[in-house]
This record gives sequence, structure tokens and C-alpha cells, in this order.
Amino acid sequence: MEEKIQKLMKSLNISREEAIDLIEEDKRIDRGEKLYELDPELKKGAKKARQADRKKSDTPTKRERKPKPEKAEICSAMMDGLRELGVADFNITNPEREFLFTHNGTKYKVTLACPRS
Repeated sequence: MEEKIQKLMKSLNISREEAIDLIEEDKRIDRGEKLYELDPELKKGAKKARQADRKKSDTPTKRERKPKPEKAEICSAMMDGLRELGVADFNITNPEREFLFTHNGTKYKVTLACPRS
């Protein structure tokens, strides 16, 4: 506390009592007390200063994925196995990831995921 008082006295060129009063006022403001009322013009300026600029970044948010041929091979092998069971109608949504099929009147969806480890 003493260091803070000395620092304020030196930087603002104020007396010890003024520095202590300033610290006490800061504490009251931090607790949410309104010690000073701003006029409407200053309130507008304060509100504008608090609002952050929400400009979108220039960099694209979606990055290009590298193709994984092994995933396409796995999906193809799964479809070959299903064909042996008699499944004929496949709807390939994404050849490396997802396909739909119908077996005995029931619709199924297979999604292949490669989680990070």
C-alpha cells in the first residue's frame, strides 16, 4: 500500500492525503459506486469507447482439408461388404466420409471419422 501511495505522489505530483483519497475512491468505484455523474455528451463518448470493433478478419475461417485416400478405400470396402449382404442402393454423400443405404426397408447412414489422438 505504501509503495502505491509513493508512486501516486510522485507520478501525479500530489500530497500524501490526496493519494490516499484517490486510492479509496478507486476502491469504491471498483465496488460499483457512482462517485461522479457524466453529462450526456461524455456518456455517449464512454459508451462508444466501450464498444469493441467486431470487424471480420481477413483470413478465411475454413481451411482446406488434405484428401485422405485411405478413408475412401475404407468406405469402398465397407460398401463392398454390404453389397455381399444384398444391399444395392447406396447414396454416397462424401466418398471419404459418409454414405447412406437401405436394407430390408430400413434406412442407414454410415459416417467414418478419424479422430485426433
